[in-house]
Amino acid sequence: MNRYVWPLLLFLVLAGFLAFGLRLDPREVPSPLIGKPAPAFTTTLLGHPEQTLSRQDLLGKVWVLNVWASWCVPCREEHPLLVQFARQGLVPLYGLNYKDQPAAAEALLRQGGNPYTETLVDPDGRIGIDYGVYGVPETYVIDRGGVIRYKHIGPLTPAVIRDKLEPLVRQLLGERG
Repeated sequence: MNRYVWPLLLFLVLAGFLAFGLRLDPREVPSPLIGKPAPAFTTTLLGHPEQTLSRQDLLGKVWVLNVWASWCVPCREEHPLLVQFARQGLVPLYGLNYKDQPAAAEALLRQGGNPYTETLVDPDGRIGIDYGVYGVPETYVIDRGGVIRYKHIGPLTPAVIRDKLEPLVRQLLGERG
C-alpha cells in the first residue's frame, strides 16, 4: 500500500505546481524596482546629440518611459498604440532607444510617427540594465517623486493601456506630491 501512495502523492504535488504555474502571466514578471526610485541617468537625445536629459530633469512630473529599438519587431507592432496614446497628451512619453543605430531609430520615427516627447539614447544598454530591462519593448510609469510605479514587459496592447496604464497615470496625476 505504501509503495503506491508515495508516488501518487508526489504526482499530485507536481501536478499542483504545474497547474499553478500555467495560470501565471509571463508578462507579469515582478520587478524589484517597483516602489523604488528610478535609476539615475544622464544621456543624449536622439537627433540632438549635443543635448542631454537626466532623471533629475523629470522630477516633479508623472511620465512614461518606453524602451524600444528599431530592430525589435514587437516594438514596431506596439508603435501605433504609442502614437495614439501620446496624442491624448495625458503625460509625457519618453523613449529609451536601446542598443540601436541612431539612423535606423530616426527612420522608424519618421515613418511611423514620433510619439515621444524626447528619445533618450542608450547605445550600450547601460541605462536599460539599470532599469532591469529583460528585453524590448518594456514600459514604465514613473511618478512625480521619480519612483517607478509600474512596469510592463512586452508590447503594450489596447487592453493594457486602457486597464492599467491610463488608470494609474490618472491616479498619479490626481495625487499631490
